[in-house]
Amino acid sequence: MLQCMPMSPAAPETPSAKPPVTVIVDADACPVKEEVYRVAERFRAHVRVVSNSMFRVPVSERVKRVVVSDSFDAADDWIADHAGPRSVVVTGDILLAERCLKAGARVLKHDGSQFDAASIGNSIATRAILADLRAGVDGPLGASGGGPPPFSKADRSRFLQALDRVLVELR
Repeated sequence: MLQCMPMSPAAPETPSAKPPVTVIVDADACPVKEEVYRVAERFRAHVRVVSNSMFRVPVSERVKRVVVSDSFDAADDWIADHAGPRSVVVTGDILLAERCLKAGARVLKHDGSQFDAASIGNSIATRAILADLRAGVDGPLGASGGGPPPFSKADRSRFLQALDRVLVELR
């Protein structure tokens, strides 16, 4: 005589694999796009290159070019809408960095320094002060305030190290 064993409750489903990490590049004026492609390939991360105009991107199933309209902040809006906890955003735009941090993304500047919750407030305040100084005709920066220093090999190296570190942490 066969005895039927009561069925045990269904085992919980194993969680599916984590979604891939996506590196989102604010491509206009980004000096480290080639570095992003190389590091992302090593980690098998996806890359989204976002701009208002066409950029050459490598032929890869994981690298996609996203061309948005030329309306004000269209690229920033797309990036902020697609940033999240499994994203690394590469940008020098402080206000975009703040939006992406709020979405849970990691944010790297082109020189490898990282925007985070502790530093973003100071960065926004400094940006506002410098904007006020540039607006003043008699301000210490005057009408020719200079701009950022030239991008160096050391900046490129710091960026590579920082992106590598963040992708290891997200893996």
